[in-house]
Amino acid sequence: MELNGVTIDDTYAEAFPTWVSRVIITAVTEEWAYKAAVEATGFATSAIGCPCEAGIEMFLSGDETPDGRPGVAVLFCAGKKKLKEQVVERLAECVLTSPTTAVFDGLPEAEERIAVKLHFFGDGYEYQKEVGGRKCWVIPIMNGEYVGEEDFGIVKGVAGGNFFVMGENQMAALMGAQAAVDAIAGVCGVITSFPGGIVASGSKVGSKKYKFMPASTNEQYCPTLREKVAETKIPAGIAAVYEIVIDGIDEDAVKEAMAAGIAAAVKVPGVKYISAGNFGGNLGPFKIDLADIL
Repeated sequence: MELNGVTIDDTYAEAFPTWVSRVIITAVTEEWAYKAAVEATGFATSAIGCPCEAGIEMFLSGDETPDGRPGVAVLFCAGKKKLKEQVVERLAECVLTSPTTAVFDGLPEAEERIAVKLHFFGDGYEYQKEVGGRKCWVIPIMNGEYVGEEDFGIVKGVAGGNFFVMGENQMAALMGAQAAVDAIAGVCGVITSFPGGIVASGSKVGSKKYKFMPASTNEQYCPTLREKVAETKIPAGIAAVYEIVIDGIDEDAVKEAMAAGIAAAVKVPGVKYISAGNFGGNLGPFKIDLADIL
């Protein structure tokens, strides 16, 4: 199969279940909401070594937030118990501490809920009020007051949707991957948690040589090893590969993001091949065929 003259591998992306919390962070300006969101989603690229996976989903105008201020929606993804811990810690340490911020539940219709009780920081001076029809706690702080909901919805989502962008040189592959991430940014309900949304060091489960490693380099997709690895998956003429990994609130959102990203990547000159990563069903139950989404 080809798309815009670029070969699409006959394969599938393997993804796994996760729990997702969507948090809306608002502030006096979009810039300050963004600063808090960036801090709150730090060190959250991969469940392999991070306590959760997280990222910025979308920017929100004042018309789309409970308090009428500009905001940023972020997604946190992890197991149910770990997710609650991470939302509490990240809001407490990264958002409560940020100038002018407020937080609101981004999944108010979700049946499953977690409690994020930050109001105790108020040391007895905290109080409750309604903001935009929502029951919030107000904590007096040095720049005025911090406002936040403390009951957050969570849903069963999908993590690890992915595809590989392969180019004839490093810059072609990188520009293709960046075009893909830019396109995915317009899809609601998904994040690309890695730096800039792009993975340079794709991994496989475990290690052939070092048994203590939970993951190691995916040698089948390393261009410099094409002549050394018998089972290489690097086509001739490919000099660089970047992986785009997508987490979302459901499988349909991940599929939509993958389709949008691939469609954008294949328009970049020098992008020659699109593939996806799977582990024969050992990683997760979701199998997203590239041919089906395109």
